[in-house]
Amino acid sequence: MALWFPYLATDRLSARQPVKAPLVVASKDANALRISAASRDAERLGLRRGMALADARGMVPDLTVVMADEAADLRLLEKIAAWCDRFTPFVALDPPHSLLLDVTGAAHLFGGERAMLDALRTALAKQKLIVRAALAGTSMAARALARERNGAIAAPGEEEAMVAALSIEALLLDPAVTHAFRRAGLKTIGQVASRTRAELVARFGNAVASTLDRALGRAEKPISPRVPLPDYMAEHRFADPVTNQDVVAATLQALAQSLAHILEERGEGARRLEAAFFRADGLVFRLGIETGRPTRDPKIVERLFREKLDALADPLDPGFGYDLIRLSVPRAERISPEAVSFDSTDQDDSEIAFLIDRLAVRFGATRVLAFQPNDTHIPEAAAATLPAQQTPDAKIPWERVRNADEAPRRPLRMFAKPEPVEAMAEIPDGPPLRFRWRRVLHEVAFAEGPERIAMEWWRHREAPPTRDYFRVEDMQGRRFWLYRAGIYDRETAASQWFMHGVFA
Repeated sequence: MALWFPYLATDRLSARQPVKAPLVVASKDANALRISAASRDAERLGLRRGMALADARGMVPDLTVVMADEAADLRLLEKIAAWCDRFTPFVALDPPHSLLLDVTGAAHLFGGERAMLDALRTALAKQKLIVRAALAGTSMAARALARERNGAIAAPGEEEAMVAALSIEALLLDPAVTHAFRRAGLKTIGQVASRTRAELVARFGNAVASTLDRALGRAEKPISPRVPLPDYMAEHRFADPVTNQDVVAATLQALAQSLAHILEERGEGARRLEAAFFRADGLVFRLGIETGRPTRDPKIVERLFREKLDALADPLDPGFGYDLIRLSVPRAERISPEAVSFDSTDQDDSEIAFLIDRLAVRFGATRVLAFQPNDTHIPEAAAATLPAQQTPDAKIPWERVRNADEAPRRPLRMFAKPEPVEAMAEIPDGPPLRFRWRRVLHEVAFAEGPERIAMEWWRHREAPPTRDYFRVEDMQGRRFWLYRAGIYDRETAASQWFMHGVFA
């Protein structure tokens, strides 16, 4: 199905602020202002697209002129496309003023193709949008029919007969190509189709011949939906719009139950789900959640969406109610069968995973982090923080660095960037007896070390200096983790010292 909005720009302006005088949209073309769009009232007065603005003002002195805003037109087209999702999730943009809908297998939900087409046109007209629509077996045939035979439906195999009578302008070819056809006396698509393909390719190229084939239903080119199609989808249409939140929650759980049966048959679970709420006035709200593990439990899905709704800073406004709620699974993964265990830790793991999902839904996936070990001996790179929901199984285990009865060898939290320390009374190959850090002088009472760590020279052009780490305790009992950058220089008796962490 093709939807063409010939007055998209002027409809957008008229909806924002009613205009009494004829309205045109102007844009700069070759250092001259020309009309890029005109309202129906302006067209009745003889104003056409491409006309110089000065000539238009001469014909209609009280003309209302607004400069073109292609970005605003595109946003309106995307908004209409989002509204069209209630008819089919396969909606593609066809800029600057058209949409393409793949309604295969969806027409019966609305009582047939004619009923669906009429319902769509009527609903758009209520939104004060002028639309021309047509339905055909190929996207190019539907586009051509929408421009010259509004409301036409081409049955399978009838595309060539219906399109052949249309003017050559309906193919939306390059103006130079259209003009060349006109000069050759070929005014309709059927007349152009009467020429051999070799003649068309030799004169105009393969692109024109391919466009003609698609318009006549002989070939088709896949269209790309504006939103990737989900793996699975379930929806519920209401006879009367609903506003009760309990009904909405019950509907989400029922849809999740329907998807659970399908996912169970396929041996899969959802990793990402999206709920779309279609309001009766045309607005669409979308909420998405992610899970750390594949799931198909309807109660978990309903609980996560409740958390998402409760966490919204601006709660959803049902307005006059939702007439359609859709639950889709954009991402699904295989669930491997597992034997039921009587070990309580298995249940603990599931509860922790569910807690992570709830926290991620409420606060955001990037704010719930987990530590992951790295295969390196550099202290600040020994562990990385990753989103807890996306943390893969560690390829290397955590290394035990102390026994249960030993004091920590390293602080739990290290500084993001080591801080310089002024060392005094330094011992050769040992720690300083005194040091100043953050303008405070500390007297060293006890020290342990050194723990020498060589940097990864193969990752740098110039090898970083070796580090000698010491655990030191001052007279007040505060414990620090210091290191010397480089080997102790006995001639100068001076070294660079840094504070890397503080023990709790």
